[in-house]
Amino acid sequence: MKPIRLPKNPYILFSPFLLIYVLIILFMQKAPLWGDEIRHMSEVQNLLNGYYSPPYPKIELRNGPGYPLFMLPFIALNIPLVFIKLMNAVFLYLSIVFLYKALLRVVSTRVALLFGLFWGCYYNSLDFIALLYAETMSSFLVAATVLLLIKAFEPGGSKNSRKYLYLAGFVIGFLALTKIIFGYVILCMFIGCGILWLLKRTSVNYRKGLIVLIIAFATVTPYLAYTYHLTGRIFYWGSSGGDNLYWMSTPYEKEYGSWFPGTMLYADSVKESPHRDHTVNNTSTTEYVKGSEDSIRAHHLENYKKAYHYIGVERDDVFKDLVYKNIKAHPVKYLQNIISNIGRILFNYPYSYTAQKPGTLARIPMNGTIVLLSLFCLIPTFLNWKRVIYPIQFLLFFGLLYLGGSVFGSAEIRMFAVIVPALLLWIAFTMQRTVKINLGFKTNHG
Repeated sequence: MKPIRLPKNPYILFSPFLLIYVLIILFMQKAPLWGDEIRHMSEVQNLLNGYYSPPYPKIELRNGPGYPLFMLPFIALNIPLVFIKLMNAVFLYLSIVFLYKALLRVVSTRVALLFGLFWGCYYNSLDFIALLYAETMSSFLVAATVLLLIKAFEPGGSKNSRKYLYLAGFVIGFLALTKIIFGYVILCMFIGCGILWLLKRTSVNYRKGLIVLIIAFATVTPYLAYTYHLTGRIFYWGSSGGDNLYWMSTPYEKEYGSWFPGTMLYADSVKESPHRDHTVNNTSTTEYVKGSEDSIRAHHLENYKKAYHYIGVERDDVFKDLVYKNIKAHPVKYLQNIISNIGRILFNYPYSYTAQKPGTLARIPMNGTIVLLSLFCLIPTFLNWKRVIYPIQFLLFFGLLYLGGSVFGSAEIRMFAVIVPALLLWIAFTMQRTVKINLGFKTNHG
């Protein structure tokens, strides 16, 4: 039997996934806007009117402008929303191609194909593919970063290496505009890389790493200048962090740090924005256990009344003050919430006052595999750190800072899916150099 010859061109090789994704979107898409879609559409309308957030004091910076900026030309040209959703199919397909092309530069073709197929079949990334959500584009930006960094730091350098450095910096910056947590990752990476470069100025890699991060900062500077103009605060990314952190700091039993919309409190004094009212804290329609609304009101109504006495940045400050008091008074419970948050990021469990569903078990195979392989790879990576190529060192810290920062705020499984391409590159690189598998039995001569 002749072996099957696969196309060498990765765009052709992985094209079946593009068709599958398109069909999924066409089958799953819904006409009414849902959850974050409502907020993003509101932000696009703001941009069309010449601003992103209402002026002080009614400041609303729920997220960065990256995804609304992408949507802007489609909405301005009155292109049907289904075509914006279909771009998610293109983003996810290209993320497979980019990851595969990066893998080919550091591992064998067989291993690259295996991990490329794993990412293509990573069904956890399909949760929001049919929605106007930023997660799919973020995964694409991470995969693009992976490829650009691998090219920029190739041994010996190339004529285009500087171009790839600049492109990597821009893509990372735009990723921060899309997912603002990456803004803090950029800051931490910049400080760390700067210190290492000062200690070892002869290192070309640290110098190149700084160039990438400087370009990333340059990319986000216009937005930070805009938020400074609105708030008078330096490095101010968004006004919803306090609300998110508040639920993570909850000190009450049977509450695990998952986020709830203010409208769950059914209080006249709590008036959320229309786009926030429809947001749920799960990847599907949330089913709350009986009596959950009463418990939430009993525990949080007074705090929400206090916070909603203010608006904009001041409301965010009140929430953050409540967070500080909760953590100071109940540090052990906050640690328990962080552990629960890790469970939500990896396996979509547990959520406060939420009915259990068998579908949660489907989260285990994919993410469980990544977790087990990551734990295995940590030891050889640590023992052979100097032999790990710099772009993978960079991406590993990049991913760990992102995941580490995510566990401190109320998070969901979609946060993990974003960074998976970077983790897969590291895992493939490490396993290529450490694992030898022989499927044949040894002959017993005894």
